[in-house]
Amino acid sequence: MSDLPRDILHCIGSTRLLALRQVRPRNGARILLKLESENPTGSMKDRIALAMIETAEADGRLGRGGSVVEYTGGSTGVSLALVCAVKGYPLHVVTSDAFAREKLDHMRILGARLRIVPSDSGRMTEKLTRDMIEAARVIAAETGGFWTDQLNNRDQLAAYHRMADEIWTQTGGRIDGFVQSVGTAASLRGTGEALRLRNDWIRVVAVEPAESPVLSGGPSGAHKIDGIGAGFIVPLWQAGIADRIEPVSTEEAGAMALRLAREEGLFAGTSTGANVVAALRLAEQLGPDATVVSVMCDTGMKYLSKR
Repeated sequence: MSDLPRDILHCIGSTRLLALRQVRPRNGARILLKLESENPTGSMKDRIALAMIETAEADGRLGRGGSVVEYTGGSTGVSLALVCAVKGYPLHVVTSDAFAREKLDHMRILGARLRIVPSDSGRMTEKLTRDMIEAARVIAAETGGFWTDQLNNRDQLAAYHRMADEIWTQTGGRIDGFVQSVGTAASLRGTGEALRLRNDWIRVVAVEPAESPVLSGGPSGAHKIDGIGAGFIVPLWQAGIADRIEPVSTEEAGAMALRLAREEGLFAGTSTGANVVAALRLAEQLGPDATVVSVMCDTGMKYLSKR
């Protein structure tokens, strides 16, 4: 019994890699998915929530009796709600009706206090992102709470460095490409830069919504891929970290999420669908002897109301 985790937070990370069997190019690279759905809330965001809170505790920004504030499309909020519930911090979350109801309900059940910012017909837009950020800033100023501010918080990069270490160990260093969608850009940047420290030949591909291709130099637009595509160049983005930016439409992402469920038994959200669409494109280019790794960002159970 001595090896039992002390609490649920010690179950974060060390997720498995799975090779896709059916969703793969005929003569292309094999595709491996990092199953971040195995984390306690079913999301890779558990990693960054723990990192941001524990770093703030260590340097004194968050002390006993303090509270936490964040704006979020839901997954980061759910992960923060988990961490704050275990550690005993009140959590104030700014979110929107643009995001899956399951995420909002999950945050409430874990004890978070929610402020809902109305969206434009359930679509993700630059205005919505900026309105949520401003609302969180006001709450942090009024309450004196620690604002995790995920778009600017560099503490989360270390969590993705650790995920890169897991990927490297699990592949035995045999990885030729890494594909990840861009929300805050922390997962792409943190994982990509850590992998490239080990092998700078690894191809890194960033994924963004085709309807809002701002990283590619296009106009900001509305889309319905939860958790990615803020509508502007996010502060943690670094152009040099990606060899290519791959646009994927909401329709393509949704269709791939459904295909993953029906052909691989993997029930994922649309950001994962977008990842796999882009991973297939890279796999076709790299050839059969290569290995491409991407991320199953979360579980599709978070999105039942949007299907």
